Amino acid sequence: MNTLYLDYAATTPCDAAVVETMLRYLGEGGLFANPASRSHRPGWMAEQVVENARLDVAGLIKADPREIVWTSGATEANNLAIKGSCEFYEGRRGRHLVTSVTEHKAVLDVMRYLAGKGYDVTFLRPGPQGVITAQQVEDVLRDDTFLVSLMWVNNETGVKNPIEEIAELTRSRKILLHVDAAQAVGKCEINVAQVPLDLMSFSGHKLYGPKGVGALFVRREPFVGVFQQIHGGGHERGMRSGTLPTHQIAGFGAACRIASERWTQDAAHLQTVKEAFLAAIQARGLDFAVNGHADERIPGILNLSIAGVNSETLMAALPQLALSSGSACNSATVEPSHVLTGMDIPRSEALNALRISFGRFTTIEQVREAAGWLVDAVASLKR
Repeated sequence: MNTLYLDYAATTPCDAAVVETMLRYLGEGGLFANPASRSHRPGWMAEQVVENARLDVAGLIKADPREIVWTSGATEANNLAIKGSCEFYEGRRGRHLVTSVTEHKAVLDVMRYLAGKGYDVTFLRPGPQGVITAQQVEDVLRDDTFLVSLMWVNNETGVKNPIEEIAELTRSRKILLHVDAAQAVGKCEINVAQVPLDLMSFSGHKLYGPKGVGALFVRREPFVGVFQQIHGGGHERGMRSGTLPTHQIAGFGAACRIASERWTQDAAHLQTVKEAFLAAIQARGLDFAVNGHADERIPGILNLSIAGVNSETLMAALPQLALSSGSACNSATVEPSHVLTGMDIPRSEALNALRISFGRFTTIEQVREAAGWLVDAVASLKR
């Protein structure tokens, strides 16, 4: 049975041009050399590939390429940003951190780890719309607040936080702002030259690049310090050691270059696909609610609570659809999504929630077919 993939928020397929790019740097015919090998020409050439990709990644977010630090993905970038900055400024700044209960586990688990190390962490709650406002942040800031960490786009609901406003607030108070932008980069217009955030994490596999590679933006002016979390070799200007995967980095760069050329086209396509899907399930009389803010969101992620049907049971009845009930990192649990319960959505509705996420290669015909399967499965289960 062919499976229709509607889980683009978990990961995206590599764009064909990305695959073609990566293949150039694998095997004897490619530039497979270690980019840290400075004693021969193949190493220099591999290093140039890495630096060209750094330019492409920086270009997508309007950064200085020297502000891009390679990581294995957004999870590592989040750890490096939060733990690394706390260690760098230990004893020189306060020990109060601010985040929200609806963050990805790659931030929440780091914050809980630091709480165990003596940091005081405030966890904001967004309310039913899923948005953390600048006023909420301002209300909890203290003289000893060191860092605020909030995501740009929520990975389960697609809801956007007003990072531009929050960044202006934190900069005015000389507080560091870290942003998990894994679901935002390549899907929203991001200009770090204009938005005064300090640290930003993102990943290749969320924007049609390969898994296993990501980046941390670390602002150079005003200077932001980060201590490495992986030791051994002093790569990436001392912030992240380890042999760089030339082919993955080249693929990440290609994905960012493509995204910079077509993110507005992608966004328009996703809006059309989303509207077609919603129209199809509404026409069939499905009883559902969309979780999260109606307008402050990206079009590629829909989180629906379907009345009277548990999402795990529903997904089992839809083997022809690749869907999720929340973050891929939480898929082994049958507990309701921490994002939805953090939005004060009742447990019963949270247990009935499906995350449906569309992508560059999703067609209107596919979502209409998926809508029909979904409505039929719900009707069958209710009978």
